[in-house]
Amino acid sequence: MNGVWHCRDRELPLGERTLVMGIVNVTPDSFSDGGMFDDAEAAVKHGLQLLEEGADVLDVGGESTRPGSDPVSGDEERARVLPVVEGLRREAPEALLSVDTRKAAVARDALAAGADVVNDIGAGSDPDMFDVVESARAGMVLMHMRGEPKTMQADPHYDEVVAEVRGFLAGRLEAAVAAGIGRDRLCVDPGIGFGKNLEHNLAVLRSIGSFRDLGVPTLVGVSRKRFVGELSGADDPASRLEGSVAAAVWCASQGVEMVRVHDVGATVRALRVVDAITRERP
Repeated sequence: MNGVWHCRDRELPLGERTLVMGIVNVTPDSFSDGGMFDDAEAAVKHGLQLLEEGADVLDVGGESTRPGSDPVSGDEERARVLPVVEGLRREAPEALLSVDTRKAAVARDALAAGADVVNDIGAGSDPDMFDVVESARAGMVLMHMRGEPKTMQADPHYDEVVAEVRGFLAGRLEAAVAAGIGRDRLCVDPGIGFGKNLEHNLAVLRSIGSFRDLGVPTLVGVSRKRFVGELSGADDPASRLEGSVAAAVWCASQGVEMVRVHDVGATVRALRVVDAITRERP
C-alpha cells in the first residue's frame, strides 16, 4: 500500500519499505522483557537506543497483556507510561510515539504528554476511545483479540479464523470512521497470539496479505511470541530472535506495512534485504 499514515501532525510514508515499531514495555511482568525497563529513565534510554537502531515508531506500554496477565488500574498504567512518553518527546522531539493502551483515560493523558498514536488491543472497546483519538487527530491501531488476556488462551475456537478476524477488523474500522476518525489515520493488527492457538496464528500469517484489502495499513506483532518458541524450540522468549526475524521477513514479503518488534536492529537489517528483493525500486 502506498500513501501516508497520518498521526496528528506527523506523516509516515507507506510502501517504500517495511516500517518497524519498537517495543518499549514499562511493566514488571511482560512475557519477554518484564522488569527490564520499568524505571522511566531506563525505558527512555531504551527507546532512544531503538531509534538509533532504526525504529520508525516507539510503542510505550504500561500494562502487560501476555496470556494469563491481570489488568492494572488506570492510575498505575498512567504512572508507568506518562513519564516515559514525556521523556521520549523531550529527548527525541521528531520521533513518532505510540501508547499501547485500551483505556481511553490513559490514551487521553498520553496524547497530551506527546504521543501521536493509540495502539489499542481493545479496538475501541472503551466507549470513549474513539472520541479521544478523533479529538486529538491521532493515529490509531485496531487489534483483534478473542476474549481477555487473563483467559484468552484457555481454549480459543474459530470456524474460519481468517474470515472471522478480517470481519471483526472491518467492523471496527467502520465504527471508527463513523466516529469521525479518517481512514488515513487507521491501521489494523490481526492480533497474533491474542486468543489464537498455533494453528490459528499460522493460518492468519499464511493469509496476512489478504488484510491489505481492508484499505488501511497492516501492523503485525510476532516478536518473541509463544508460537515462535513452539516452532523453533526456543523456550526462553529472549532466545527467539531468529524465529521472530523469520516471521517478520515473511510478513514483509507479503506486503505488510509495519512489524512490531523487540529486536529492532536485527529486524531492520533483515528487512532491508527482503524489501530490496520484493519491492520495486523507483
